Amino acid sequence: MRTTATLIAAAAAVAITASMHAQTGRDTAWRARTPWGDPDLHGEWTTEGEYGVPFERPAQYGTRQFLTDEEYAKRMADIRVRDEQDLAPVDVLSGHVQGPSAPIPHWREYNTTSRRTSLVIDPPNGRLPPRLPTARVVEPQRCGSLLGGEPCDSYDEYGLGVRCIVHGGGFPDAMFPAVYDANMRITQTQAYIAITYELIHDTRVIPLTAQQRPPLSPKIRMYMGDARGHWEGATLVVETTNLEAGTRGASPGLRLTEKFTRTSRDAMQYQVTFTDPATWATPWTAALDMKSRPDNAGVFEYACHEGNHGMSNMLSAARALERRAR
Repeated sequence: MRTTATLIAAAAAVAITASMHAQTGRDTAWRARTPWGDPDLHGEWTTEGEYGVPFERPAQYGTRQFLTDEEYAKRMADIRVRDEQDLAPVDVLSGHVQGPSAPIPHWREYNTTSRRTSLVIDPPNGRLPPRLPTARVVEPQRCGSLLGGEPCDSYDEYGLGVRCIVHGGGFPDAMFPAVYDANMRITQTQAYIAITYELIHDTRVIPLTAQQRPPLSPKIRMYMGDARGHWEGATLVVETTNLEAGTRGASPGLRLTEKFTRTSRDAMQYQVTFTDPATWATPWTAALDMKSRPDNAGVFEYACHEGNHGMSNMLSAARALERRAR
C-alpha cells in the first residue's frame, strides 16, 4: 500500500512540475512558487563542482572558508594537470594504467569549480570536533577497498559501494561528489519531495507533513534513513534519523539536519548538520554548492550489477592466490 502511494505521488509530481515549468519558463522558475505556493526546487542538479575540495580544512587556511584569487588560480592550474592525467586515453591491454583500481578515463565525470577551502564550515576552523570517549571505534576496512587490501574471504566483507548497494554508507554520502555521477533530480508534490541520485540510483521520498508517514521505530534502520521535511521561509529543512550505516563513525542516535535554499535560477545552497552527542563534542556542519543541469540532461540508471563480474572475479582470484600459497 505504501509503495503504491509513493509511486502515485511520484507520477503526480512529474505531471504537476512539467505543467508548472511549461507555464513559467526556466528563466523565471526559481523566483516562482509551485501551484500550491511552495518554493520551487524542482529540476536536475549536480554537486560535481565540489569534487576534490578537502572535507576538513587544511590548517594553512585557518578560519577562512574560501580561497583568495591567487589560491584559486593555483587550484585551477592543479586541476588542469589532474584532468590531463585522469582523462588521458590508456591502453588497458598493455597494462599502462594509472592503477589496478583506477576508473577508466571515460568513466570520470567531474568539473571542479569550487573556491571552498573545505566542505566542513562549522566549527569555524573547518575541522571535525573532538570525538568523545563514548564514540565507537572505527575499524579500518580489513580488505576489499578499491585502493587495495585484497583478498576477502566473503562478499559481505566488501564495501557497500563495491557491492552495488549504496554510495559510501548511504545518506548523507549520496550528497557528496564522487569520481562520477554527482547528479540528482528533485521532484515536488504538495505532500512529498523526492530526490533521485544517479550514483547507485537511490531515491529518498521525504514527506512534508507528519500525517504522510508516522514516526518509525528506532529498530527500523535504513541506509537512506527516515526523513521528515518542512519549510522555513524559502528553505527546505529535512530531519533524518534511523540511519543504518554509522557514517564517519557516528552512533545509531545520529540526527542529520539538511537545508536546501535555492539562490538563483542555476544555484542552490546545501548544508547538512551532524548532531550526535554520543560521538562528537559539538554538532558540526558541511556545505555544498549545487548547480542546475538542463532538464533534458538526464539522471541515468546506474545499472551496477548488469554485466558486472567484479565480485565473482575478486573472490575467485583470492581463492586462487590462497591455493598458490598452500
